[in-house]
Order: sequence, then structure tokens, then C-alpha cells
Amino acid sequence: MRRLKTGVLILFAMPLAAQQPLTLQEAARLAIEKHPAMEASAAEVDAAATKVKQAQSHYLPKVTWQESWARSNNPVFVFSSLLTQRQFTEQNFAIDKLNRPDFLNNFQSVVSLEQMVWDSGRTKNEKRSAKLGRKIAAEQARATEMRVIANVVRAYHGAVVAGETLKVAEEAVKSAEADLKRAEALRAAGMATDADVLSVRVHLAAMREQQIQRRYQVKVAQAALNEALGLPLDTQHDLVTPLTALPRVEGDLGKYEEKAAAARPELHQATFAARMAEHQANAARSGYWPQVFFRAAFEADRQEFVNKGGANWFFGATMRWNLFNGNQTREMVREASHRLRAAQAKKREAEAGIRLQVRQAYADLMAAQERVEVASAAVAEAEESLRIIKNRYEAGLATVTDLLRNETALLQARTRRLAALYDQRVAAAMLELATGALTIDSEVLK
Repeated sequence: MRRLKTGVLILFAMPLAAQQPLTLQEAARLAIEKHPAMEASAAEVDAAATKVKQAQSHYLPKVTWQESWARSNNPVFVFSSLLTQRQFTEQNFAIDKLNRPDFLNNFQSVVSLEQMVWDSGRTKNEKRSAKLGRKIAAEQARATEMRVIANVVRAYHGAVVAGETLKVAEEAVKSAEADLKRAEALRAAGMATDADVLSVRVHLAAMREQQIQRRYQVKVAQAALNEALGLPLDTQHDLVTPLTALPRVEGDLGKYEEKAAAARPELHQATFAARMAEHQANAARSGYWPQVFFRAAFEADRQEFVNKGGANWFFGATMRWNLFNGNQTREMVREASHRLRAAQAKKREAEAGIRLQVRQAYADLMAAQERVEVASAAVAEAEESLRIIKNRYEAGLATVTDLLRNETALLQARTRRLAALYDQRVAAAMLELATGALTIDSEVLK
């Protein structure tokens, strides 16, 4: 019985937990924690960090262990193997033994160490390139975070708008139902015709259609929000950040462009990519110069796997200078130079594109601010016009066509105002995104 009560409490608690209030700022923070795009960008940063360690590994010695087995009656093989095995005796100088030796096993174990001493700056430039690659990945992660936040802003306000438009449609249905009762009452009093009643019923059916459509749009908008948050699509939320107009933004467009030039991660990436191409070109040029290595080895050779053998060691230095490799080094240098030129051109392209994005976002925000003011005034006027027409219709001074036209005008005015508020909220976030300043602490999320 106790388990049954516990289960019932859990079942009742689940909907309550699922309907916890969620602000826009909390939603953005949740998306940064949960969205797969953030996990992917973090993995890319970690992968880029391993590239740095890979480059640094060239400074460390390379130690290898090799095991091999060979069996042969080749005179040279037998002679040299007996020497390295420390098993050579006077009997092995016999002419028959030298010319026609018996088969001989040689189990060989080699532990070798190689240390790079000088590689003409190749490793140094590879390490610098890897560090720049890590910075590029970090900037990409920052860009991904801003895009995730921007998507949350769109989806969150989209879900709020969907809910508000559903409420508008429901109010329109209630108003149309009241109009129908009013028309039927006037018909009973001989002040309206059957055509008037039918017109109102058609209008009511149209309002109910919109109500049905917007009810399903709410479900889609909620699913879109969950996708933006990185949560299961059926997760329920109580969205508490209202869709209200933001304070009017006034500012110099040039300052926004300067801010974007200093903060946009794409520009930082382009700068790092150009510097990376320079280091890659330097690394390629190192192929023209020599490399110096130290090498040490310990070798054990045995006739049997564990005995009848001897050991020796080796230590030496090597200079390797590639005098000609089919022009491979020259072509690698040329490739790196072309990539540097491409990186510089892409940087200029990114600068122009970002300036255009800032101007577009700024224009969208300015337009949305003005639309909010116009739409708000239109709603007030539509409400007052409908109030007057209703009174005139009841007094027989207005037609049903006037009534329905004003009902529709009010519905459209309220819908346009919601669209303008949504566009202003989103445009404000897009302007911060365009300038590279969008974070979970941005004012547009509050």
C-alpha cells in the first residue's frame, strides 16, 4: 500500500516538475549545457588541443622495441648471426662449415631510441600552427554558443507568440459567438435578417478554423523550442518571460560595425588562419635544410628464444639532408603560399560580410521598433472602432458587414502587433549576434 501511494505521488509530481517556470535566460543557459552542437564544438576544441601535444611530441625521443625471427643456411647469414650471438667457435672456420653451413635460427630483440636534435624549425612551426588551430576551434565554439543562444531566442519567443496568437484566436471565437447571439436576438426582434445570422455563423466558423490551426502551431512551436534547447521534443515548459517591447535602441551604426570588427569570432578565425598559413609555409621551407638525429640501440641475438645468444649496443648521430625529392618540398612551399593568399582573401571577405550583417540586423531592429509603435496604436484604434460598431449594430445603425469587418480588423491588428514584438525581440538578439556580443548575460534575454 505504501508503494502504491509513493507511485501515485510520483505520477502527480511529474507534471508539476515538467511545468517549472522557464525564463529566456534560463533557457539559453540550458541550451548551452544540453544542445548537441555545444558538445560537438567542445569536442572540436579538445581535438585541436591534442594537435598541440602531437606537435610537441617531436621534441621527445622515440623508443621502439622490435622482435624478429629468421632461419636460413645462407653462409653470410649464418656467419654474421653466429658472431652477433657470440657463439662463433674455431670449428666454424672449417671450409665445409663456411661454404655449406647447417640451418641456423636467429631470434633478434632490438630496443632503439631516436632523438631529434635539429629539424630546421619544422617542429617549432608545426607547434605554432597547432596552437593557432586550437584558438580557431575556441572561436568556433564561441560562435556556436552565440548561434545556439540566437536559436533559443527565436524558438522561445516563437513559442510565446504561438501561445499568444492562440489566445487572440480564442478571444475572436468568443467575440464571434457573442455576435451570433446578438444577431439572433436582433433577428427575433425583426431588426436583422437570416442573411445577417448566416454571415455571422460563417465568420464564427472561420475564427474556429484559425483557433484549430493555431492550437497545432503551438505544439510545433513548443517542439521547436525543445529542439533548440537540446531536450526531448515533448518536454513541457512554463514560459514566463513576457513578449513585451524592448526599450528603444538608438545608436551609431558605425559603432556597431567597429564592435563587430573587434569581437566577431569569424574575424578572429580568419586572422588565426592567415597566421597559421604563414607558419605552415615556414614549416614547408624547413624541408630545404638538414635534420640532425641521435640514435641508440640495444640488440640481443639468440639461437633459441631465451638462450645461446649475445648482446650488443650502438650509438650514433645522423644528419639527413634532402638534396632532391622530385621538387616535393618546392611544391609544398608553393601550396602553403597559395593557402596564405587564400586565407588573407577570406579575411577580407569575412570583414565585408560581417559589416553587411550588422547593417541588416540594425535595419531590422529599427524597422521592428517602429512597427511595434504603429501596431500598438492600430490595436487601440481597432478596439475602439469595434466597440463603436457593436453599439451601432445593436441600435440598427450599422450592418453586419461593418461588424464582421471590424472583428477581422481587430484580429489582424493584434496578430500584427505580436509579429512586430517578436521581430523586435529577435532583431535585437540578431544585432548582438552580428556584433559578436551575444551571451547568456545579454540584456536582450532579460
